[in-house]
This record gives sequence, C-alpha cells and structure tokens, in this order.
Amino acid sequence: MNTETSERAAKARYIMIGGFLGAGKTTAVAALAQSLHARGLRVGLITNDQGSELVDTAMLRAQGFSTEEIPGGCFCCRFNSLVDAAARLTDTTSPDVFIAEPVGSCTDLVATVTYPLRRIYGDRFTIAPLSVLVDPVRAERVLGLSSGGKFSEKVLYIYRKQLEEADLIVISKCETLEPARLDALETELQSQFPAARVLRVSVRAGQGTDAWFHEMTTAEQGSRAALGIDYEIYAEGEALLGWLNATLQIRSDAAFDSSVLLKTFAADVQSRLAPAEIAHLKMTLSPDGGLGDIAVVNLVRSDFVPELSLVLDEPVPGGQLIVNLRAEAAPAELRAAVEAAAEALPHKIPGLRATIEHLEHFRPGKPEPTHRDTIPAF
Repeated sequence: MNTETSERAAKARYIMIGGFLGAGKTTAVAALAQSLHARGLRVGLITNDQGSELVDTAMLRAQGFSTEEIPGGCFCCRFNSLVDAAARLTDTTSPDVFIAEPVGSCTDLVATVTYPLRRIYGDRFTIAPLSVLVDPVRAERVLGLSSGGKFSEKVLYIYRKQLEEADLIVISKCETLEPARLDALETELQSQFPAARVLRVSVRAGQGTDAWFHEMTTAEQGSRAALGIDYEIYAEGEALLGWLNATLQIRSDAAFDSSVLLKTFAADVQSRLAPAEIAHLKMTLSPDGGLGDIAVVNLVRSDFVPELSLVLDEPVPGGQLIVNLRAEAAPAELRAAVEAAAEALPHKIPGLRATIEHLEHFRPGKPEPTHRDTIPAF
C-alpha cells in the first residue's frame, strides 16, 4: 500500500445529505447506512434540528444505528457541535463513515460546513459531494411544471439555494411520478442548476441507489466558489416557517392499533392547519415496555395523506408519541392544532388519552455561521 492510499484509509468519510423539509432525507440516510453496514463498514449518524426531541433520531436509533443529535440550530451555526458529535461517535464506535443530515430549512452548507471541515480537519476526513434531495411533486410545483400548494417566495429562496449549491441533485421517491413527468423534471432541474448532476432514486423500490451510494462513498467534493446568498432573505424565509416539537404520553383502556392512532392524529392536525402549507409533519410512537421498535408516520405536503413508514405488528397499551411539525404558519397556530388534536383524540378513538409532556414552538432565528469559507482554502 503506498503512502497516499495509507493516508486516505486512515481518514473517515464525511457524507452530508441535504434537501428541503419532507424530501426523504432520513429514509435515504437509513438506507445508505444499512448498505455500508452490509459491506462491513462502521457508520455513525448525526441528526440536526432547530429544536430538540427529534423523530429522525428516534427512528434511526430504533433501526440500530449509532446516532448523535445536534439540536438548537443548523450545522452552519453549530459547527463545533458537529465536530464534537463526530468525536463522541469516534470514541464509541470509531466510524469509517459519518452521515450527517442537516436541518431541512438550511442552505449554504458548502461554505459553512464542508469547506471549513476540509480546511481545519482535512487530516481526519474525506468529504463526499453534497447531495440535495427533492420530493418530485414539490419540485414540480416550485419549478412551475405543475400547480398545487407551495410556499411563499422567501421560503422558496432557500429551496432554490439548496439546489444551486448541490453537487448531486437527487430526485427521491421517483416511483411516485410517471416517466414522462420525471423526464420533464430532470430536464428542468438540469437546465436551471447546470453545476449539479441530477439522479433519480427510489429508496423504497431500490432503484438508482447503488449508483448514488457509490458516488457518495468514492467521489471527492470538488472546489468551486461558494454560494452567493443574501442572509437577510435567507433569515426572513426561515422565519416564515413555524416549528413545533412535542412529546405526548398516550394511555388507553385497552390495547390499540398504533397505525390508526398515528394516521388519525396526523390527519386531524392537517385539517386544523388548513390552508397553511405543511412542510413536514412526522411522528413516532414508542410503545411502553417495547424492545426498541417504533411506528412512524409522515406527511410531506398539505394536500397529501399521512403515510406510515414503520409499523408495529401488535396492538399496544400505550406509549410515547413524538411530534415534529414544520409549516408556513405562526408557531402559535401549530401549537393550537396539536393541542386540539390531542384533546379530541378520545372522541376519535374511544378509550385513548393524550397528555402533552413537552412542547416547544418557535420560528428559527437568523443563521449566524461559525465559519464561512467563500473560496476553497486547502
């Protein structure tokens, strides 16, 4: 083995999978982690959010992955916490690969995360190209290829900036669109964002994942001028999004179907928020006395239906419900919708009771990056 190969083997791989809220990042992270594990590689995951009590963290840990959580701000503003999280994972599991999932409303990740990592910690990590996932239906609407609910322009500023800085734009959930619409979407993405390579992936169907995973584990991030971005517009766009994280204790007079609970609760919150545009509503139910298994439901657009991604086979007597809700609405509206849905639950599913144990609701503050390398310095 030559010196260069030996040096590269001593470094851990850093992979970041970005994309707007509801794009399918956590599902993709779990699939990539499982693929790497099957190859005999040790994997450490790092989740990120503006608040605490993350569904993503619970979901990934339930699948057996070593996971660190960075709450209270995006990676750009919590750079030192990101490095500390990697160090903790190194101490416990010595990962060959780190997979980081940034906040879905975050952009400018190259200048504030990967370039500083390469400059300061280039002896520890090799950096994969930045992947940015898009939900195909959401992307069609943003790019003007179809009609339907979408966000205001300052929120969409963030969405477009995410795509502008991507090395790889990944059309996720490609099984949800027929081929002609996928062709049109891919053509439009490639036309508007020519610096990126556009891929099609369906994690559920296992389509396109091998090529994408290979790219992330072998290719190196290139060097180009960092994203041009107006932080005032960026901050105003984030501030239009309401954020809610809550934990509820569920009790019942008899064992109940967790899937029915999750879909009922999600649909009730959805109806109470109309016509506000939901970016992502995701919930987990961890049963009392369980062995780590959880049920998970997702809602990624206001005009969609709640979908189960993980289910529990047996009825449960009770458990902990974690709710993560992001929508273009005042935080107080999100709180009112969740509280009303909890209060109404016994009327929708007789015998069930929901007690809110923790609830935080807010608008994200202005991003203030720890570092910002506008030109590669390595």
